[in-house]
Amino acid sequence: MRILIVEDDRELAAALDDALRYEGYATLLAATGTEALQALADQTIDIVLLDRDLPVLSGDAVMTTIAANRIPVAVIMLTAAAEIGDRVSGLDLGADDYITKPFAYPELLARIRAVQRRSGNSTATAAVLTRGDITLDTTRRLVFRNQGRTLVKLTPKEYGVLLELMRADGGYVTIHELYDSVWDDATASEPADVIKTTVYSLRRKLDDRDVIVSTRGEGYRLQ
Repeated sequence: MRILIVEDDRELAAALDDALRYEGYATLLAATGTEALQALADQTIDIVLLDRDLPVLSGDAVMTTIAANRIPVAVIMLTAAAEIGDRVSGLDLGADDYITKPFAYPELLARIRAVQRRSGNSTATAAVLTRGDITLDTTRRLVFRNQGRTLVKLTPKEYGVLLELMRADGGYVTIHELYDSVWDDATASEPADVIKTTVYSLRRKLDDRDVIVSTRGEGYRLQ
């Protein structure tokens, strides 16, 4: 589940980024409408949180481009404009929902879940993921083994890597995909070393050195 946050207020964008990652979502940031369209062109996005008042290219222009090109993404518009006419015009542009600033974070989460349900994205809304005898509860951010009988205590980074591997459902996740999804910056000179260390720790805490498979050129996957 990947959410693109399009917001030029850096403090708000960072707060949303941290909070949504804590909820288990993979997030991307864009500060302008141009950056948003580039992100949509480069990769698959499930939901866009779109500020209407953007520099360079407005949120309305971004929404118009999304609709005109039939980009398969849900859009929740964020704006300080609270008049009924503003909300109506935003929805008429093609937005799936509209929320005015300032907003309560629980309300935003509820609207994200509602958009997920309407889009039929069952994978994104799944609260509990299972693979083998590993159970990952995305709501409580807890991991269990042995059919839920053994709690596994993980660091936030270990949890994030395991979440991405669980979502892949046995498929490979590359080193760079893991790093981009779990780490908040791109400052590591050797992401491979960071991921390798985290995976080593995960294997140890899951008490199974073979539970995570690594293949050169492919990345990592769960057995």
